[in-house]
Amino acid sequence: MSWTVADAVDYKGFPADRSKTGGWVPAALILGIEICERLSTMGIAVNLVTYLVSTMHLPSATSANTVTDFMGTSFLLCLLGGFLADSFLGRFRTIAIFATVQAMGTGMLAIITRLPQLQPPPCKNTPTQTCKQANGFQMGILYLALYLIALGTGGLKSSVSGFGTDQFDDKDEKEQSQMIYFFSRFFFFISTGTLMAVTVLVYIQDEVSRSLGYGICCVSMLIAILVYFSGTKRYRYKKSVGSPIVHISQVIVAAMRKRKMDLPFNASLLYEDSAEGSRIQHTDQFRCLDKAAILAGEFDKTASSDPNPWKLCSVTRVEEVKMMARLLPIWATTIIFWTTYAQMITFSVEQASTMERSIGNFQIPAGSLTVFFVAAILITLAVYDRFIMPMWKKWRGKPGFSSLQRIALGLILSIVGMTAAALAERRRLSVAKAVGDNTATLPISVFLLIPQFFLVGSGEAFIYTGQLDFFITQSPKGMKTMSTGLFLSTLSLGFFVSSFLVSVVKRVTGSRDGQGWLADNINYGRLDCFYGLLAILSFINFAVFLVCAVWYKPQKPNDGMQMETMANGSCPEEKC
Repeated sequence: MSWTVADAVDYKGFPADRSKTGGWVPAALILGIEICERLSTMGIAVNLVTYLVSTMHLPSATSANTVTDFMGTSFLLCLLGGFLADSFLGRFRTIAIFATVQAMGTGMLAIITRLPQLQPPPCKNTPTQTCKQANGFQMGILYLALYLIALGTGGLKSSVSGFGTDQFDDKDEKEQSQMIYFFSRFFFFISTGTLMAVTVLVYIQDEVSRSLGYGICCVSMLIAILVYFSGTKRYRYKKSVGSPIVHISQVIVAAMRKRKMDLPFNASLLYEDSAEGSRIQHTDQFRCLDKAAILAGEFDKTASSDPNPWKLCSVTRVEEVKMMARLLPIWATTIIFWTTYAQMITFSVEQASTMERSIGNFQIPAGSLTVFFVAAILITLAVYDRFIMPMWKKWRGKPGFSSLQRIALGLILSIVGMTAAALAERRRLSVAKAVGDNTATLPISVFLLIPQFFLVGSGEAFIYTGQLDFFITQSPKGMKTMSTGLFLSTLSLGFFVSSFLVSVVKRVTGSRDGQGWLADNINYGRLDCFYGLLAILSFINFAVFLVCAVWYKPQKPNDGMQMETMANGSCPEEKC
């Protein structure tokens, strides 16, 4: 084994020394950024709806949509971060720049929640309890801080996992085995940050000072940035291979130029200029794209210059685009899971705020109920690593479920979770009708909501690791950051779909007095029907996912593919 890593350099641009760079230590420094990012994002998101309702005096549905739009934008901007990292900045600089942006946004939010001038006056203590909503200026300043945080989150998030895997050489057997566990450890650290957010930070926000809670997020991110820079000499850096968007566009344009031409009877007659060891085998799917590799006189073999990539692309370049295209059906059928997830940090928190939350003299903050959600993730990961993986290896010879099998399990658990949520809400509404809809705290335990949190949390443990594994291992070498951004965009679209559904249901079932399924006061609404609708949509989506999983054909392993055995330690049979 060479003392250098083939496709990596050190901070000076020289070939990376295997003994002095990479490995678990620099990977851990990178994960520190991810912990603080999740601490900030979830520390804001899980408790933001209570702030918008109780302090800014926004209606219930509007507050829920504000939270989901904020989270959706955060993950949508991952595509921007991935593009900048792959095309211009590189992953190291992208993480550093956008982590700083997020720290600035969190610091701004801490100041906003401290100044009474940026909040509406408290509700008047009258029988009608008149409340004045926040004005446009106050909401504008709040949105500025929130979307500055969203920009920072989106910019760094798509690069963290990719930069972490850059610290391991997939051609070295020992480092490849370490990379296999990196994904589980990555998600474990994410969950650790979330756990701290929904317990310690939410308690500080509700019982001490919301401004102090946000200030802690800001300081922790600044410390994580300093720690991150301390590993500059230890990191391995991968050279940028150009913009994946440009490469994809070149293939599409070249194929359209030759759309009227006939494909040769033998694929070996198509143009190929990639090195033998980095070539990707030709496949028969999306044959229309193969026309981009047809030789039509634009390339003179006697000339020394390369052909115009907008007119002629290699088979390997075309196959890279095909690999990305194959991901899209799976990508589309995972969006609905994150729509159900959005309910756990919006309407489920509102449910909790109306229920009995006392344990002795201690009252559980409504936002902290998501601790059961995070606990489900950690328990599921532990059981999977310690029990399911060894048993599956003995039975099937594979160390764990394939990525598509894990995604399927996540979708199934989300369906069951939404069904449990509908039943729990029906029970809560029956109590509200019995004691009076205006009762501030209903005589029903908040622990009735545990099953929905636990089921959806377990589903996230499977689907997040499955998606991350699938989108990184099944994407081309030069498009892994973009592929990670594509995966994270499912979270974004899930939140936006949630906002869209809330708006549609509000319009269709609502009335002029603010009632309907999603009433301004959930005690007057039918949130159980909304949860039931999500369960039905999730079931239909799961059926479509099964069809897409059967249709999906993974790229055959060859020397040009990176990380093809990383996820399961064997040939990636991705049949569900």
